[in-house]
Amino acid sequence: MDPLDGLSLPSVAVHAGRTDLTDLGVHAVPIDLSTTAPLPDVSEARDILDELIEGKPLPHGASTIYRRAWNPTVARFEEAVAALEGYVPGGSSLDVEGIAFASGMAATHVVILSRVAAGKPHVIAVRPLYGGTDAILESGLLGTRVTYAAPDEIASHVTDDTGLVVLETPSNPTLELRDIADIVRQAGDVPVMIDNTFASPVLQQPLRHGAAYSVHSATKYLGGHGDAMGGVVVTSPELARSLRPLRVVTGGVMDPFTAYLMLRGIGTLPIRMREQQRVAGEIARWLVDQPAVSRVFYPGLPGADPTGLIGRQMSGPGAMLAFEMAGGFEAAEKVCGALRLITHAVSLGGIDTLIEHPASLTHRVVTESAQPHEAVLRISAGLEDPGDLIADLAQALDRVG
Repeated sequence: MDPLDGLSLPSVAVHAGRTDLTDLGVHAVPIDLSTTAPLPDVSEARDILDELIEGKPLPHGASTIYRRAWNPTVARFEEAVAALEGYVPGGSSLDVEGIAFASGMAATHVVILSRVAAGKPHVIAVRPLYGGTDAILESGLLGTRVTYAAPDEIASHVTDDTGLVVLETPSNPTLELRDIADIVRQAGDVPVMIDNTFASPVLQQPLRHGAAYSVHSATKYLGGHGDAMGGVVVTSPELARSLRPLRVVTGGVMDPFTAYLMLRGIGTLPIRMREQQRVAGEIARWLVDQPAVSRVFYPGLPGADPTGLIGRQMSGPGAMLAFEMAGGFEAAEKVCGALRLITHAVSLGGIDTLIEHPASLTHRVVTESAQPHEAVLRISAGLEDPGDLIADLAQALDRVG
């Protein structure tokens, strides 16, 4: 029996990836920095290498040949994310595995590449997407042919060579919610990849709703402190075997110290997400009443979730929000420059509040017709007092006039 079965999600977050530490006689997670490993006899080493080539996970304590293929500290982080993504309230966890990468784009790259390698180069994507994902699909760099479709049009675009459906929910940057189960139904036998970065596995577990892959930029909420870059994919054991060999040959493996920082971040993820979500809600509700703001994008606002996905698919609206300035680009630019407490920077999910202009930054590489409106600003709510953040936004909006 899995020792984490039956625990609440916060308890899983604290103990996942660490259940063997007492037996090892340590309390903190060990960091294995070795790039290579002493080998047993040649025949046994060859057998271990064969398992790695086949994409199998290795047990703790196994000789791992070379650390581009397998690292025990990285494996602990992978176990922890898989435990959260496979979490089923009151039941046995899903049989899923994690594969960690050097960045979120490295993780996305390998998922797409695995489908192209399987002879399925056609991808259906639902916009808006993170700019990097959108750009790598549209460029055809990985041998893909992409069709952009509305969420209710997936089935009509599936062909014999369709290998993947790609979407985000909540979407970046305007926080649209997508019904994962409905997308999966429309896709039929085609695997669906969900970018779960904005929600985190605390608020949403896409595989419970039929998705084949849940992908994260672990740099964001999983790490949580803006000091470690990485990515992770959670999927079934079968699909994981197709990803691990590609990670080895493309070299996008996460380093062990980053994995240690990520695992440490996961322990506080539920409490951080709960508080940051509260802060985001207060900011969003305040922004709705500001005359300088023409529109606010936040799933927790009245009317923002017409099909009731919060409570059914997500356990909360999250800690990301966006808003559109009535004064257009010039007003948006002035707000970013006038803020004193909120940091003008890309990225998200850290303990401090960030603001950015998506059309100029994260989505600059997206084709012009698919870029966000030039008056839209995106906020990642941090752990500051919401009153202080609102005061900073108020003085910035006053300067815009």
